[in-house]
Amino acid sequence: MNDLDMDFLVGSDDEGRPGRKSRASSGRDSGGRRGRRRKRRRNRGGFLAPMLAVIVLLGGIGAAGFYGYTWVRDVMTPDDYTGPGSGEVVVEIKDGQNASDVAQTLEEQGVVKSVKAFVNAVAQAGKSSSLQPGEYAMRKQMAAAEAVKLLDPEKRLLERITLKEGLRLIDTLKQLAEKTGKPLREFQQAAKNGRKLGLPSYARGRLEGYAFPATYEIRPKMTPSEILGALVERFKQTAEKDDLQGKAKELGRTPHEIMTIASIVQAESGTKEDMGKVARVIYNRLAGNPRLNLSMDSTVMYGLNKYGIESSHKDLESTSPYNTYRFAGLPPGPIANPGDDAIQAALNPTKGDWGWFVTTCPAKQLTKFASTEADFFALKAEYERNKGNGC
Repeated sequence: MNDLDMDFLVGSDDEGRPGRKSRASSGRDSGGRRGRRRKRRRNRGGFLAPMLAVIVLLGGIGAAGFYGYTWVRDVMTPDDYTGPGSGEVVVEIKDGQNASDVAQTLEEQGVVKSVKAFVNAVAQAGKSSSLQPGEYAMRKQMAAAEAVKLLDPEKRLLERITLKEGLRLIDTLKQLAEKTGKPLREFQQAAKNGRKLGLPSYARGRLEGYAFPATYEIRPKMTPSEILGALVERFKQTAEKDDLQGKAKELGRTPHEIMTIASIVQAESGTKEDMGKVARVIYNRLAGNPRLNLSMDSTVMYGLNKYGIESSHKDLESTSPYNTYRFAGLPPGPIANPGDDAIQAALNPTKGDWGWFVTTCPAKQLTKFASTEADFFALKAEYERNKGNGC
């Protein structure tokens, strides 16, 4: 392309004259103006190209940023179900499990969709440290936040059972079977395995006397053996608190003998205030000169598997080793499960010289104590007069 063609394409100069007339001007001026025009054209093109490149680049970065944000958001947001879920599943949180352990269990049982979703939800609720061992009723495919709400310790599946002081073991087992819905024979079988239950060696393998009376929270999945083990564990805690072994040694007795005494105290006492005196009567009769048989109706009844506060003449003919009218000393073992007050009384008997006691008014659980045989017979006569009335 020659200069003429170029000028035609460019058009008029700065003064509006046609390009052909421009060429008639002097060479220097014409060449200078033409050079400047070309430079302006080049500058114009040089500015537009980088601008275009920048725009394209920024557009690419913007798109990449948007899609990158979407990708990161999807990656950082864990899989989660929505809504409260459906159906029912029992989930157990075990002792020592943290939020991640619980989340793993929930995911495995189909409660939450992902471990991360639950861990995030429990952290947001500020309950990471409040997850308590126990069994909880949950639903399948729950939103993690909904699952956190159901893991409230107040919502644990528990059966609260209170065992009264002085219950014989057989009655304890019957109550546990009735309230848990588990077969009585399973409790009876479990009661025979003292080692598995954790009984102390001085219990001689017998649970009677060591199934501590208290209020227990029983989880649905607990076996009879685990439930009875909890009773034994509670006894051992009480024994440690009371220093059973140390104080028994000071009294010249074994822990098993103390528990036997405590069980008789529990059975024979009308009130807590009587317990120390009843314990003193037992110690005085065991150490008397001459020594007297304990002659306790509660032990006779236990040996005959009967209930009552007074033995008949036929009952007293029993050859059971628990017939303390016939045999001297303590019976072979506890006749019931004493509470802490009775154990304390056996370890700390009230000071006194009493050798007898009589519940003179059974209706009001009124017990009186005597230091002589004559006083004892007077109390027996009072009992006969009061029998069957409100005293």
